[in-house]
Amino acid sequence: MDFSFLSDPRYNVIGAFWMTVQLTFWSAIGAFILGVILAAMRVCPVPLMRVFAGGVVNIVRNIPLTLIIIMMSQVIANQLGLKLAVREAGVNPQGYLDTQNFRLAVLGFIIYTSTFVCEAIRSGINTVPPGQAEAARAIGLTFTQVLGIVVLPQAIRAVVAPLGSVLIALTKNTTVASAIGVSEAALLMNTLIENEADKFTAVFIVIAAGFIVLTLPTGLIFGSLAKRASVKR
Repeated sequence: MDFSFLSDPRYNVIGAFWMTVQLTFWSAIGAFILGVILAAMRVCPVPLMRVFAGGVVNIVRNIPLTLIIIMMSQVIANQLGLKLAVREAGVNPQGYLDTQNFRLAVLGFIIYTSTFVCEAIRSGINTVPPGQAEAARAIGLTFTQVLGIVVLPQAIRAVVAPLGSVLIALTKNTTVASAIGVSEAALLMNTLIENEADKFTAVFIVIAAGFIVLTLPTGLIFGSLAKRASVKR
């Protein structure tokens, strides 16, 4: 089996997977923050906020991720003119486009993945005995304080494993970023298949192995964390 393309300077395999790692890292942080906010809105006592958050979650989760990423580029950027990168003097257009598309992809992943984070955390909130929240309210804590001090810490501990699954899914979903030209692993794979068609099996093995290296440790780490963080009832 011919793996000679790995040493070809035209194909930066490590750089492509590094781009995948960056997409996953920034998207995961943003999705967790937005997911927590949506989960808080879904359980808050204000009906309008519950309806709004529920509508966002149900609508976004049922839109194909590819469509969301393309919308980020074609609608948000091209039609509405949103610029997430600044075209500076001395920066070549390709560098500007790379940064712009990367940030648009991250924004799309944040919006999409946050809905799954929200539902995972909401399921964790449902595992917290209602009496704890009632006791916290009885001593004068506000809804925000009850959620932040009493409920969320226990809820997040209860859903460490599901959050790990969401992170693994996000890592694999980053391949969709190739739809708007982000140079991550899937775009490299397409280029290799086009230019090195006779090495299809080798290309497949390398790309698959790369994603296994990224996702398998994540599953093992989150599985271990879930056992340590489990709440004893």
